[in-house]
This record gives sequence, C-alpha cells and structure tokens, in this order.
Amino acid sequence: MNTEYLGKVKLDYTFYNKNDVYSDGDIEDYMLEIVRDKERYEKILTNESRWSILYHFSPIRKNIIEWYPFEKGAHILEIGSGCGAVTGAFCKDTYITCIELSKKRSLINAYRHQNIDNIEIIVGNFNDIKFNKKFDFITLIGVLEYAKLYTNTNNPYVDFLKNIRTFLKDTGKLILAIENKYGLKYWAGAKEDHTNIAFEGIEGYNVNNNITTFSKQELINILNEAGFSYERFYYPYPDYKLPHIIYSDKLLPKKGQLTINNFNYDNERLTLFNEQRVYDGLIKNGLFELFSNSFLIIAS
Repeated sequence: MNTEYLGKVKLDYTFYNKNDVYSDGDIEDYMLEIVRDKERYEKILTNESRWSILYHFSPIRKNIIEWYPFEKGAHILEIGSGCGAVTGAFCKDTYITCIELSKKRSLINAYRHQNIDNIEIIVGNFNDIKFNKKFDFITLIGVLEYAKLYTNTNNPYVDFLKNIRTFLKDTGKLILAIENKYGLKYWAGAKEDHTNIAFEGIEGYNVNNNITTFSKQELINILNEAGFSYERFYYPYPDYKLPHIIYSDKLLPKKGQLTINNFNYDNERLTLFNEQRVYDGLIKNGLFELFSNSFLIIAS
C-alpha cells in the first residue's frame, strides 16, 4: 500500500526505498513516542534540554519563515521537511507538499500536524520524484548542503537546483536557508555544524567534503549557474536554525545589537575572541553581510 492517512495528513510511500538513511539515531524513536501523546508533546520543552529535542521541537525554528507573506492558495513544496519543525509555518491558507527521506521523521511530522488537511508528505529522495504540477514556492531549509550525498553528478549543487527549477512556476520563488561557511562563529572557534570539526569550512572541507556550505558569493554563483537570480539576501541571527531576528540589506544590525554569540547547543567550542566586539567592527566597516552565520535567500 503506497499511501496512508494519519489524521488528515496524507503520507505517500511510492518513492520510499525502505531505508531511513538520514537520522539522529534512537532519539527519533523517543520523539515519535512523544508526538503520539499530545499532553506530553505540549510539555516536552519544559522537561528536556537535549539538542535534538530543542532543534526539532522548538517553536523558534518557525521564525525563519513564519513572517513571509505567502499568497493565499499558494502551492508550496518543502524539500527536506524533517520532523516538521517548519512545516506548520506554511499551513496558513496554502497547500503543502513535504518531501522527506525518512519515514520515521515523516511520521513525526504527520503526528504533529494531524489535524491539518492541507499537508501531503512524500517519503523519498526528491531526485527520484516526478510531479504533475508546478509550485509557487519551493523551500530548502538546511538542505542544499547535503545535495552531494543524493545527487550523483559532477556538479551536484547546481544540478540539484536545476532539477528543482523544473518544478517551479515561471513566477515562483525558491526559498533557501543555509549556514555561511565564513560565518563569524566559525572564525571564533565554533565547530562546523555538520562535520563537528573546527575550521573545517573555512579551510575548504579538506577532511569531509560530502557536506558543504558556501560563502555569499559562492551561493550567488551557484544560483546563477542553475538559472536562478537572487532577489534578496536575509541574515538570520544568531543563525537560521534558531533565529531571534532576521536582518536584511535594508535593515542591517547596528553596533551593540549582536549579543547572542556564545551559544553552542550540541558541541563544545573554542572562544578565540569576543564576537560582539568583532561584529561591531564589521558593522562599522560594512562587512556584516559577509560574516553573518547564516543566510536566507529568496531567488526566482
């Protein structure tokens, strides 16, 4: 059976290869148990301090996109929907198609949103899926950096985006969030988010280049080569995962405003200098955009 409903949410297993290749491990079994019990789920953040729980269940995650003015009736494709941390932010008068490699994560997402009737979750690799429609918006929130693992070509990041572009309406928009490999926290001693190796991105991913983040200019080049032009860059602070504020080129931070810097929820880190003071210097010299820890990009 290729489809099932969990509450009002449709799950489609047509493209699922029965192998959850991307996982946080056994804690996902615990998360699935939690979301099945509404009362426990609503209290989870008051009783837990583990990073995986905070990352997947914190309502702060939605800040990355909840502010965006999606048109009523828009069709949105969320690639890499995970456990649904951001999915709920899309559900206001729109139609959501989620794609997720993991069945377990898809079930967590479905339980969280089981009372919403405008969500479909397709379990599988985006590169294997064919659609009979095009979308108004396609989102990649923390996804592009993994494209090389699932796109077997000589130019995986560009080719992944080219494939995405074929499913986007002519007037549609791509919404992309990713770490900046030259983010100030990495210079100050925070480990690379995906490899847990200090200075790995800054030094060019010499140890593990299967997962790659990019600078602002590199992202512009990749988007252009894939046939996109960026409309706007935004700068989530302190990063896109748990953003407290999102700056733009029209409203950049001012001296003294960037004070949430020594956070590190999942790894020990070095602290080589006072990041707030360095940020103040970068702001004064018009360089903040190049050293923002993360980017949010609207492209068309």
